[in-house]
Amino acid sequence: MRLAILLLAAFYSAAALAQTPAPGAAAAPRVAAKPKAAPAKPQSIAAKLQACLEIDDATKERLNCYDAIFSPRPKPKAPAAKGVTDCRFIKEEDERLTCFNGFAEKIPKLPS
Repeated sequence: MRLAILLLAAFYSAAALAQTPAPGAAAAPRVAAKPKAAPAKPQSIAAKLQACLEIDDATKERLNCYDAIFSPRPKPKAPAAKGVTDCRFIKEEDERLTCFNGFAEKIPKLPS
């Protein structure tokens, strides 16, 4: 009978010790996990051009917006622009802005 009581006491104490946290874990403060922000989805060139259309027309800011997408590489005699990327070769800023506007306005509106 004494043996049964000793075994029973040993099992209960072992179970109680297993439920307490480790000394190192209790001393360390808990840090809340920060949710990771979803990486920014890169915009397409069409979306970037449409964003430039929201800036006031015929302004240096709109031209700077276009130039940030396609860096200007003026040529003395630029060929006729067949695509939006060809607008970067036009030397005169007003003509380059008109070229970019013409192509950007033809792009169908993308879903938001």
